[in-house]
Amino acid sequence: MAFIDYYQTLGVAKNASEKDIKNAYRKLARKYHPDLNPNNTEANKKFQQLNEANEVLSDPEKRKKYDQYGENWQHGEEYERAQQQARQQGRQQYSYGGQGGGFEDFEGGNFGGEDFSDFFQSMFGQRSGGSGRQAKYRGQDYNAELHLDLKEVSETHKKTLTVNGKNIRITIPAGIENGQTIKIKGHGGPGTNGGPAGDLYIKFLVADDPRFKRNGSDLYNTVKLDLYTAVLGGEITADTLTGKVKVKVKPETQNGTKVKLKGKGLPVYKKENEFGDLYLTYEIQIPVNLTERQKKLFEELAKS
Repeated sequence: MAFIDYYQTLGVAKNASEKDIKNAYRKLARKYHPDLNPNNTEANKKFQQLNEANEVLSDPEKRKKYDQYGENWQHGEEYERAQQQARQQGRQQYSYGGQGGGFEDFEGGNFGGEDFSDFFQSMFGQRSGGSGRQAKYRGQDYNAELHLDLKEVSETHKKTLTVNGKNIRITIPAGIENGQTIKIKGHGGPGTNGGPAGDLYIKFLVADDPRFKRNGSDLYNTVKLDLYTAVLGGEITADTLTGKVKVKVKPETQNGTKVKLKGKGLPVYKKENEFGDLYLTYEIQIPVNLTERQKKLFEELAKS
């Protein structure tokens, strides 16, 4: 597989800050997201490359290894240890080679005619003890972001994602939190030499809702209340995530009064038939453009 330059994939310089990398990834991920490019193989491939690049460059430890070892970053430290071991074996061969054994033997035929890199590669790719079997390495983990709105969070539903050219159908539990990450085992990069596949980590990003503020499974909303209903009491219609409901207003309700609609919030994550509450805060509206008669009535009330 050809070496992929992750910096080039994201279109950033090698000295780019974490913020630059994050912004570049989000911009390109939106452009090439499978939901916006259905049946577009090239866009899907580009989207997976972006996820792979972001997974490495957004992690300080992984980025450090990538900068140091390049395409061998996943096994760079093992590579370095094996290289030191190979050099040590070379020094021992030079010191204890016996009759006719010297540095020339290491350079020449004692290793079956292999040059250093071939010898090192065969040693590095085999298990200790010379069994001849190549070491197995776990595949790379993938990271992806999935954007949801509050309505989608209010119900358990299924969604199909395209990862590395494969469609994965996942179930999204109701009540999932913004920023929450779930793991899909075995759907990351393929393993090496028969090693296990990596895992797929999906981070959920829940967009702000224009009507409701969220705190866990509870929702909050501000409702405008006219002065007459606030003074005399009555009934209003309020929005919930699942529709409209009638709410009774007590007489002489004060501005800023908060009422609770039990069970009208979001489902509690992975707890069946449990829901948060919806809290309404009343914002009393002062009437404007009063007629002369209305003004006189208010004056009479003020005098009384």
